[in-house]
Amino acid sequence: MSAIILDQAIVHYEALGRGRPIVFLHGWVGSWRYWISSMQVASTSFRAYALDLFGYGDTAHDDRRYSLDQQAALLSRFLDEMGIGKIAIIGHGLGALVGFYFAAQQPGSVDRIMAVNSPLDFNSVNAKLRTSSAAELVDWLSSRTPEAAAALSDASKSDTRAIAASMNNFQSDGLFTQFRHTAVPCLLVYGQNDPSISVPPAENNNSLSTHMHQINLEGSGHFPMIDETAKFNRLLIDFLALDSGLSPSELELKEEWKRRVR
Repeated sequence: MSAIILDQAIVHYEALGRGRPIVFLHGWVGSWRYWISSMQVASTSFRAYALDLFGYGDTAHDDRRYSLDQQAALLSRFLDEMGIGKIAIIGHGLGALVGFYFAAQQPGSVDRIMAVNSPLDFNSVNAKLRTSSAAELVDWLSSRTPEAAAALSDASKSDTRAIAASMNNFQSDGLFTQFRHTAVPCLLVYGQNDPSISVPPAENNNSLSTHMHQINLEGSGHFPMIDETAKFNRLLIDFLALDSGLSPSELELKEEWKRRVR
């Protein structure tokens, strides 16, 4: 286990590989652990980092640090401490919102974002996600396979106050509106069967900015990286392989990608 001290708080992270840096940020259920497969695949060409955010996994539990701005500050301090420059962010749920917040504040530090099962506004969040315990959320959102149980084994370490704090913060600001004013390329990925987030319809692409694109994975729920690991990882690698600044809408034109992930 790797850890550093940031502002007198322990922050747990793991890292694999060499190359351009990418950072994986987990969601409201679990920890860095469910990114292991994606990190292993990405590490053949990139330096992959995964953090436990405040209140999750083995990072410090401190309710003064659970707001989105404090979680984004954690990412900023981590990058400074580790001497990491411009990054790609792969964020899931909460992690995607933290990525949006960070990119809105420091757009020059973010090359691209993949936002997985991220709500675009507060009303798209199922109330059960905001009020349930960690155990209830795992039971509700997990596929209950042995692989899912292992990937989400840190869920019991989560501080439920961290969910509430991030939700309150999300409700009070126009985060996605702020982010879309940046020029940071963003791929929105949704598991079509996620009960916790209202998945925007496919035609949502028509209203997105030119640097944004949405792909729905029909066989996935809240955890596409667990439910359809091979498909998700193939999409991840192709997204990371895009030239810097290129819109992720180019992915839709790649017929060979469509064939590979079926």
